[in-house]
Amino acid sequence: MVAGPVQHPAAVDATSLAIARRHRATLLESIHGFEQALAAPAGDPGWRARVSSRLHALRGAFAEHIVVTEGADGLYAELLDHSPRLARAVRVLVHEHAAVAAALGALQRRVDALETTVDDLRAWASDLLRDLSRHRQRGADLVYEAYETDIGGET
Repeated sequence: MVAGPVQHPAAVDATSLAIARRHRATLLESIHGFEQALAAPAGDPGWRARVSSRLHALRGAFAEHIVVTEGADGLYAELLDHSPRLARAVRVLVHEHAAVAAALGALQRRVDALETTVDDLRAWASDLLRDLSRHRQRGADLVYEAYETDIGGET
């Protein structure tokens, strides 16, 4: 039975949540910058360098996302203090961090290798961006579940 909100983030020590929200916007800006670089005409002589630069920035933003969420005082620690029932979902997101970071690194190597075709790079990047989008959505769902859902109980 869902009885309503347990506590709103403002009612708890939401320092990690506030930091994560600000960082979420920064990560999204990096994603958009990378998408714009990919979408530019590949015939432009600076295309690959811009894609590499934007990908490098995205990798940095994602590395910071990992620190903000997984750190000892990070968002996940705060979520688990508030809602220990979400431990499995947190483990899934942590696992995804490793997978996405590895995929970002692999894509960076492919972009910088110069022998990979533009079509292949765009296909790999598209897959990665889809995975990253799904990860971000699962993270948002987790925060909502932690702070907005009362699992209820019998009284």
